[in-house]
Amino acid sequence: MISSPDYPDHDDCPEEFLRYLLRRTGGVVTAEVVAAAREKFGIPRSTLFRLAARFRKTQRTSSLCPRKRGTQAGAVRLDPRTERVIAEQVDGFWLRKEKPSFAALLRRIQEVCLTEGLSPPHRGTVQRRVSELIPMAAARKRGEREIEAASTPSPGQFNVAKPNALWQIDHTIVDVIVVDEKFRRPIGRPVLTIAIDVCTRMVAGFHLSLEAPSSTSVGLCLLHSVYDKTAWLDERGIDIPWPVAGLPEVLHCDNGADFRSRALADACKEYGMKLLFRPPATPRFGGHIERLIGTMMGAVHLLPGTTFSNVKIRGGYDSEGRANLTLRELEKWIALEIVGKYHQRIHTSLLRPPLAVWRERQGEVDFNLPSDRMAFWTSFLPNERRRLLKDGIHLEKIRYWSDALSRDVGRGAELEIKYDPRDLSRIFVRQSDGRFIEARYRNLAFPPVSWWEWKHAKKALRDQGRLELHEDVIFAAIAQQRQIEDIAASSSAKARRSVTRRPTEPSREEHRPVTAIDMAKPIHSDDDTEYWDQ
Repeated sequence: MISSPDYPDHDDCPEEFLRYLLRRTGGVVTAEVVAAAREKFGIPRSTLFRLAARFRKTQRTSSLCPRKRGTQAGAVRLDPRTERVIAEQVDGFWLRKEKPSFAALLRRIQEVCLTEGLSPPHRGTVQRRVSELIPMAAARKRGEREIEAASTPSPGQFNVAKPNALWQIDHTIVDVIVVDEKFRRPIGRPVLTIAIDVCTRMVAGFHLSLEAPSSTSVGLCLLHSVYDKTAWLDERGIDIPWPVAGLPEVLHCDNGADFRSRALADACKEYGMKLLFRPPATPRFGGHIERLIGTMMGAVHLLPGTTFSNVKIRGGYDSEGRANLTLRELEKWIALEIVGKYHQRIHTSLLRPPLAVWRERQGEVDFNLPSDRMAFWTSFLPNERRRLLKDGIHLEKIRYWSDALSRDVGRGAELEIKYDPRDLSRIFVRQSDGRFIEARYRNLAFPPVSWWEWKHAKKALRDQGRLELHEDVIFAAIAQQRQIEDIAASSSAKARRSVTRRPTEPSREEHRPVTAIDMAKPIHSDDDTEYWDQ
């Protein structure tokens, strides 16, 4: 029986209210659920059964939203140039210590739009863009101390009642230099993204990469954390259990740009995870993850090629000369350190091993997982909006195409796309029904390239005075740069790192250099019309 005092405060969000009811009943539409939904939001019984069936299949909040005809909620219909003006003036004019009024901001935007020959946006449009800002971050930039304090989490202990109630997640540069797989010579220090379940102190999952922290690395860490890891462990020859799985109720992280991205916020909302930020420069708010990182780095300091925690401790130790672990080997070593040691040792706070605590309380864990791994992964990728032209979709002067887009050519549709910065050979295009299709290079002869590689090549050409750039010119420049890097790789650590970071042809997947260990990365499909629910 569901009692009305237990209802959460979702007066303006029927889908979250329905998610709460259905999670309470295991997705079953009981008489109490029907009565509660009708009383609070007037949802008919037939509609409720249809929404519940959709929710049981996807476990996503968006599946409970009514599907309306016409322009979908959240669709951006403004001229992209107008959107740019709004963003620039909000960030550069309104978010100042002088605290300009909203009216002043609106006038400023109108003036700039008229100067550039654009139609000024409606007042409500600007208000919505301002309301989308993170209150704490906006208040800090404007010097509004009271608002910043009111929107900042309060100090104190986390009251974590059960496993998967709260995860903390963070990044760190690993204190060890890795080598490339071909020459086994130094290429630099990788970045570790790691998550911990606060209740049991179990490591939920991790992601190791040569790339800077981003929402993509957060998504790959969560992908590894959320799903069963048995196959992943078997693939690496590790015969030790790692039972953590399931979606966290709350994801606790710091205020870095990678955690404040729109992609991460939207993905967490989509899958029912509350995103909780800790104030900057306050490690005590993330004490559990900070201690875990300290423990892991203490173990890493025993490896050959360690940089230790600072120059003073390192002394005369030759970190680069002693380095001998590849990224792949370091990933396996970290996994063994977690499952073979950290999970098995008595934790000073719990007075028991984390694995024992998890085993004891795993009956409390909700293992309702996102049914579509690809959709879950793509939800964390950066997104853009692009129009579909006769020759496909253009992103950064690269043309993409899928036969599944043919029916929309000529409609002038502006579509949401998602892309993986590590491999630009494909993008994911959202259809009107919410599903994603995969689109690939229109010219399949082009090799996979990373975002950083593409931007570097464009900048190099512009520095040469090449202002009118086309995709074939840029790809040719990348090919020449790769030849130079290949020649220099035997003697240059920077070149070896560049070679290691390259995406590779699917046919060479088995022997590819590792850009980042993708943990449970979805398989690259050979069907460019394949759909994934989102």
